[in-house]
Amino acid sequence: MGELNLLDLGLFLLIYSFLGWSIEVLYYAVTRRRFYNRGILTLPFLPSYGLAFDLLILALPALSGRYVLQLLFTMATVAVTESFADYLTRRLGPGVHWGEGRVRVLAGSAEGLFASMLVAAAYYLVYLMVHPLLLGVMALAPVLLKKSVLLVLSVLIMADFIGVLYTLRWGGPRAYELREAGSSEGRIARRLTGAVWRRLQRAYPGIRELPPERQGRYVFARGLCLDKLVWVFLTSALLGDVIETFWCGLVNGHWMNRSSVLYGPFSFVWGLGAVVLTVTLQRLAGRDSFFVFAAGFFIGGAYEYICSVFTELVFGTVFWDYSHMPLNIGGRTNVLFCFFWGLLAVLWIKVIYPHMSRAIERIPALPGEVFTWAVVVLMVCNAVVTSSAMLRYDSRTVRPEPANTFEAFLDSQFDDSFMERRWPNMIAAGT
Repeated sequence: MGELNLLDLGLFLLIYSFLGWSIEVLYYAVTRRRFYNRGILTLPFLPSYGLAFDLLILALPALSGRYVLQLLFTMATVAVTESFADYLTRRLGPGVHWGEGRVRVLAGSAEGLFASMLVAAAYYLVYLMVHPLLLGVMALAPVLLKKSVLLVLSVLIMADFIGVLYTLRWGGPRAYELREAGSSEGRIARRLTGAVWRRLQRAYPGIRELPPERQGRYVFARGLCLDKLVWVFLTSALLGDVIETFWCGLVNGHWMNRSSVLYGPFSFVWGLGAVVLTVTLQRLAGRDSFFVFAAGFFIGGAYEYICSVFTELVFGTVFWDYSHMPLNIGGRTNVLFCFFWGLLAVLWIKVIYPHMSRAIERIPALPGEVFTWAVVVLMVCNAVVTSSAMLRYDSRTVRPEPANTFEAFLDSQFDDSFMERRWPNMIAAGT
């Protein structure tokens, strides 16, 4: 895991996004005898595949030799990334209905479970058999070539995404019909958005524009949207920090900081965990609690595991270690906490989130939008300063003198003693 770098992860994301796109195109060509350019992008990439494989590349080496756990982790990762991809796809065009999605485990059916097991098994076999070959090829490729390919493709994908977003937001079905009627304005834009819309109709045969009566009046944070997820994150991060602080104080007999950031009582682990449970398990809200518990068991455990890997890989620090507990998984999580994640998923989806969702939607629209994006800006700044302080804390062990003005500021404001008081449980990875 220490040999990984962001350049290789970026290239693997592109490679597996292309391989995933190729597999889906081949599947539809065989089953429907037609070429379907799958996915949102016009370019041959399905980023959900690349993201899932990057997560597997980061996490599975720590489970080496534990094949059942690797397969279960793969299944949870695939389910989460596909659910997030579906959610983001549907949010790109608020007035567009995308038709029926594919069958997945988070739909809460036996058919979805079987389909997801097959997909997870395919991912796992690719990781075991194809990925080692790609590692060898990547090791031989010149760094300059890899940087050039990543830069060029990233720019093209961003331009592609902007074109699709413009088509869905401002050049959708009805606008396309008007353009076809012979409007002479914006000929190049009309041709580009028309081509994008025709491709989307072929890739998603059920796509259509929702009638105005179904779109309804504007309600702040209606449904599962970004505004609502910001409020879910903020509220859960605050409550999670307070609850964990009191829990540790009662159990351990002393109080300690449980916040993830320098400013404010906010635990990003709890906030992001609430967002993950909301997005991935919302389809199970009407199902039996057993399905919610089972999904929360695996998804919560996988989420906690990924958080541990991320902090160790990026910041070189370990914030929790369960190696002393029975049935632990690499010291990053354990079966007992996975059980708690399952219970929390049932409580969240069945009880807490429905009430929270209705309360958020009662917020006045204009103040809600202003406050939401003000919070986003402040939290991003908070996270950037916190991340910089952690990285500097790690680098001071090998480079005590600051290299620039910003590092000098971090050294003066957040020295080692401050960081160790702020996060007393934080230890350097490998110690």
